[in-house]
Amino acid sequence: MSNFSGKIGLVTGAGSGIGRATAIELARQGATVTVTDINEATAVETTEMIRKDGGEALALSVDIADEDAVRTAVERTVETYGGLDFAVNNASLDSHHRQLDQMSLEEFERVTHVNLGGTFLCMKYELPALQSRGGGAIVNVASNGGLYAIPTAPAYVAAKHGIVGLTKVAAVDYAPRNIRVNAVCPGPTRTPGFERVAAGTDLIAMQEAITPLGRMATSEEAAAAAVWLCSDAASYITGIALSVDGGRRA
Repeated sequence: MSNFSGKIGLVTGAGSGIGRATAIELARQGATVTVTDINEATAVETTEMIRKDGGEALALSVDIADEDAVRTAVERTVETYGGLDFAVNNASLDSHHRQLDQMSLEEFERVTHVNLGGTFLCMKYELPALQSRGGGAIVNVASNGGLYAIPTAPAYVAAKHGIVGLTKVAAVDYAPRNIRVNAVCPGPTRTPGFERVAAGTDLIAMQEAITPLGRMATSEEAAAAAVWLCSDAASYITGIALSVDGGRRA
């Protein structure tokens, strides 16, 4: 995999889980990273981990559903480091355990506004910044719920399908400007959030039983796919939705 030395990136939802693992790995490979999360304390924790390992990072508190906050995060990155070469849009809101007729319009709109609308806002401001550098890459972290149904998660699945569609349109529209846009679609991943939900249940064992590789992914494994798609090693890849699911889609 190519080295990211001299490159500048931005990762949303980087306070824990896949986002944190992505930011840390990018920095480990030489990138300077803006770490954003709605929880400022966890974003700071991630930057401290990066700096402890010898990397450079900037922590920002960002709600991706807030257009001013997103615009400011991109502007701060460009002002602080001189530009933006790639971005990983990972921030997301969960919504499960409710069938469609039991879901309020308020919940549906909240989940789609954050997950799909927030990803749109991130791309809206990242794309011009990448273009000013002569090109770059965006990776949107969707979900295997962006490729097929997850029972009792109508809002989440609708938003993640929307992210995959948004990724494909942007990939086509911005290819002439040397900007690649791809999506990563992880299956169930052993993030801290998933561990909390699964505590005291047999959920992890159930997920492992229906996964051909016989285990769930780690945050680092999902992050590795996002890092690769940002790299020059994936220079001819754009518009894909890459499953990282241990064979479940197969």
